[in-house]
Amino acid sequence: MEEHTLLAHLDHNWLGDHMPQTLWGQIALGMALLLILVVLASWITSRVLTTITRRTLVAVGRDDWSSSLSHRRVFRNVSYAVPLLVVMSNIGLLPIDERLSGFLVRLFLSAGSVFLFMALNGVLSAWQDVYALSTRAQTRSIKGYLELGKIIMWAICLILVISIMVNRSPLLMLSGLGALSAVLLLVFKDTLLSLVASTQMTTNDMLRIGDWIEMPQAGADGFVIDIALHTVKVQNWDKTVTTVPTYKLFSESYRNWRYMFESGGRRIKRTLRIDASTVRFLTEAEINALSRFALLNDYLADKQKEIEESNNALGEWATMQGNRRRLTNLGTFRAYALAFLQQNKQLRQDMTMIVRMMEADSQGVPIEIYCFSADTAWVEYERIQGDIFDHLLAILPELSLRLYQAPSGSDLNRAIGHNAPHVVDQAALAAHSAQAMR
Repeated sequence: MEEHTLLAHLDHNWLGDHMPQTLWGQIALGMALLLILVVLASWITSRVLTTITRRTLVAVGRDDWSSSLSHRRVFRNVSYAVPLLVVMSNIGLLPIDERLSGFLVRLFLSAGSVFLFMALNGVLSAWQDVYALSTRAQTRSIKGYLELGKIIMWAICLILVISIMVNRSPLLMLSGLGALSAVLLLVFKDTLLSLVASTQMTTNDMLRIGDWIEMPQAGADGFVIDIALHTVKVQNWDKTVTTVPTYKLFSESYRNWRYMFESGGRRIKRTLRIDASTVRFLTEAEINALSRFALLNDYLADKQKEIEESNNALGEWATMQGNRRRLTNLGTFRAYALAFLQQNKQLRQDMTMIVRMMEADSQGVPIEIYCFSADTAWVEYERIQGDIFDHLLAILPELSLRLYQAPSGSDLNRAIGHNAPHVVDQAALAAHSAQAMR
């Protein structure tokens, strides 16, 4: 077996005459030389190359990349990897056995490779940080693809390290993975499902960061704040965060409110339940009184003309009130509500606007207001909606209408209190009659 000694390396050099002849002396000298090389390589990497790289990025206007690479410890991991590779390539300076030397070479090469792959993963993380600050990140997320790239890198790193340590070709390791394909598919089932789902959602523009989604089966109702390979994070309205598996957003249904915001109109759909006992025909005096409302003036004039023509066509049948057409207070209210919506500048006039009467039930006659606000922001939307229904509720008594309301305990108490004197009078009369009979 050939002996690797420091003296053998310097046999034909003038320094060979000044080398220590003992083995331990040569080992100490070799360690000192390796330490000098490590310090020099570390200084060049961490100081010179890192400084040049940072200044170059700043000079080309990519200061965000410089700060992100520093934050993700890319430069530091490179400064760790280079000295390890320097030691590996100069391990022959130590006068040690060839088998030990080969083991140390493989060990330092593996460690250096791990740090290099950590630096590459840091570059991918820095890419995500820089991309998150761009405007495209609001519509397209690349975090899932970068996470997949990290998984692939760590898989390559693991295969490479194992092949280095066992001193075998990486191709042999890859060929051995074919027999484990079924196990790998089972282990990475969620990863594969999430990758397909993430690709489909990105390609079809199904989900973006900032979208408001509702997914009751997952307890999610809020804005999407993060889209990763395996999970999507949704910040609910109560500031809690729901984590939903990515593949569920592709395989299950959910509601996305993004298109509502893009349309510029937010739907208002509420019902006023009118007490059916207050619905009746309007008298001439009431019609004249309601004509003073600007929103009803034209409607009443046109409607009265139409009704008069219809009644004249009836001939002698028009003498009976049951045959004549007449205005109702409920129909007039629907016309007033529609006119009120049409003159409201805070509503979208180019979108559907309806005031319709729905099927009456035990809770009154439902009048549904259906329109779209011009402002989609939640606070402004609620203010616009509240102003509309405040006004419509307040105008009901002007048309002799009343909102239906189920009787409460106080209503029953008032009814009992109103009838109590009559009950007392009846009881007193009965007692007086009984006394007279005796």
